[in-house]
Amino acid sequence: MGKIVLEKDRLIFRRRDELVVIEPYGKNCLRCRMTRNNKISEENWTLLPPATESDCKIEGDEKVASITNGDVKAVIEAGFPWYGGVISYYRKGKLILKRKQEADYVNDYVHTEGDNYAIRVIFEANEGEHFYGLGQECEDAFDRKGSTCSLLHYNTKSTLPFVYSSLGYGFFWNSPAPGRCETTRNRTLWCSDSAYQADYLIFTGDTPADVMKTYADLTGYASKFPAWAAGFWQCKLRYESQEELLSVAREYKKRGIPIDAIVIDYFHWTEQGEWKFDPKYWPDPKAMCDELKELGIKPIVSIWPTINPNSENYNEMNEANMLVRTENGQFGTFNFYGQQTFIDPMNPETRKFVWEKIKKNYYDYGIHSFWLDEAEPEVHPQQFGHLKFYLGNGAQTAMLYPYYYVKMLYEGLQEAGETEIISLTRAAYPGSQKYGAAVWNGDIQSDWRALRQSVTSGLSMGMCGIPWWNSDIGGFFNGNPDDEEFRKLLVRWFQFGLFSPIMRLHGSRIRTKNQPEPNPGIIERSGGPNEIWCFGEENYVTIKKLIETREKLKPYTIKCMDAASATGAPVMRPMFFDFHEDEVCYTLEDQYMYGEDILFAPIMEKDSVERKVYLPKGNWILTKDKQTYTGGQWVTVHAELNEYIAFVKEGSEVLTVFE
Repeated sequence: MGKIVLEKDRLIFRRRDELVVIEPYGKNCLRCRMTRNNKISEENWTLLPPATESDCKIEGDEKVASITNGDVKAVIEAGFPWYGGVISYYRKGKLILKRKQEADYVNDYVHTEGDNYAIRVIFEANEGEHFYGLGQECEDAFDRKGSTCSLLHYNTKSTLPFVYSSLGYGFFWNSPAPGRCETTRNRTLWCSDSAYQADYLIFTGDTPADVMKTYADLTGYASKFPAWAAGFWQCKLRYESQEELLSVAREYKKRGIPIDAIVIDYFHWTEQGEWKFDPKYWPDPKAMCDELKELGIKPIVSIWPTINPNSENYNEMNEANMLVRTENGQFGTFNFYGQQTFIDPMNPETRKFVWEKIKKNYYDYGIHSFWLDEAEPEVHPQQFGHLKFYLGNGAQTAMLYPYYYVKMLYEGLQEAGETEIISLTRAAYPGSQKYGAAVWNGDIQSDWRALRQSVTSGLSMGMCGIPWWNSDIGGFFNGNPDDEEFRKLLVRWFQFGLFSPIMRLHGSRIRTKNQPEPNPGIIERSGGPNEIWCFGEENYVTIKKLIETREKLKPYTIKCMDAASATGAPVMRPMFFDFHEDEVCYTLEDQYMYGEDILFAPIMEKDSVERKVYLPKGNWILTKDKQTYTGGQWVTVHAELNEYIAFVKEGSEVLTVFE
């Protein structure tokens, strides 16, 4: 039989093969750690120290005891040898979570290696509960109830192990080990495939905004968003040369199209792992950056973490253990133009070494923002226990990679004197937001389903504390710039881009018939054209107007970004965030709020020109005709291809943007 020990500010429960510690962790928050080992680890991973004072009260005895911290309470029952260690959590006296025992509790700790176990924590399911979060992936479910999720990263999927519950609490699984989460009808399960302990935090609030603020207290607030980044970013796979890039930048300016950034994609370098321009195609980066500066366009360059023995940096980094190593076998973990491995940004020496190369070969020329591709990292096969990182074996630490990858650039740029730092990255982990991470959802298809899934991804990431988010406008793979159906998709996606935290056009377009080959034999030649004048004259007019509207929307976007940095509130956010008392809003997955004043309902079906929109309480003005609608009802709105469906709260100044 187990025994509970009551201490001043924590409860300890111990029985054969299980140790549990529950303690307060700031206002309205409890932290629970559970292990089969003899002591609790004090490893916090990316969890920050408590930002607020606790209000802790301990009651009970060695059989039943409770710990109360503000509005959240945990009760633990010692129980009997065959049934015990049951923990129940309450929000303002109402049960929200209860540990579920399935067979022998020792099955919750199955040995893997050393002091590590496949650890699971199971809770009873609550009828009518909704879950939101868990990062981004190509899934259609925004409400995670009734679904499962693998806790890992790969291209198009980035897991942040956090959910917001419609019962008014947040749950953060504080483990970077790959695993899984099940939020099904009969149980809620969190599992790490190999970890020293289970470590999770439960925190409550009166509103979703309260809960997300606590989550930001725990993992960090987004840094200061650069004003220029609220505009339009031009990108494609890829500009092969300095002259090609400059010609596109000049053409945008010649046409009077607002443009704030242009991206230099991969293979501009001499070799993977050298982080410098190939002088054959990029002969004068300083002159290029100077001209872009005169044009008012920020250059952004792609950084890859891949490296191989042909790199001039490989031997030094390899001998100093600055690379991701393998537990057995050769170095290669990714076959892309030869076997590659990855830098290990978990190692502070790696971060310093690589930043010095980036500073010398990019920053000093005038490139102060970067695109961190392959951020998961993209290893094949995805056997994380085969990887050896600075912080340990990948089976226990792999999900930390994107956190330290973006930290590498943030630290370097901050040291160089930058104060408004943004890095485009393909993956994130809780805390990435404080290092200027602007996440996108990877190399998705160019089709209508991918557009719908992008809306789901953006909302999910917002509810995981990542307010800076975007997708490739038009999708990444298989978009044909000459195809009328793709052009329709692109226009609808641009409308979504107008109301995304970042508006960025990108993609690997299908090459057009008789497309020129300016650099025969080049590695990774360019895809098809991807500038806005390449999709038909009528669509060009529509897209140009959308970009002009985005330019006028900048002050509003920046205001929303500032609020995110101060409060943790997402910019692109689900309807229930602002209307948490409206039950309908918890069921809405295909419309959302852009900030607190704009409601956007994207059209995401082929050839559709109308859709239903739910308007919550208040009066709403349709931007395209300024008609006023009363809230608390469903309305059907028509929108031709050159129109979009957006409503503004009556009385909001942002309405003038759409005049």
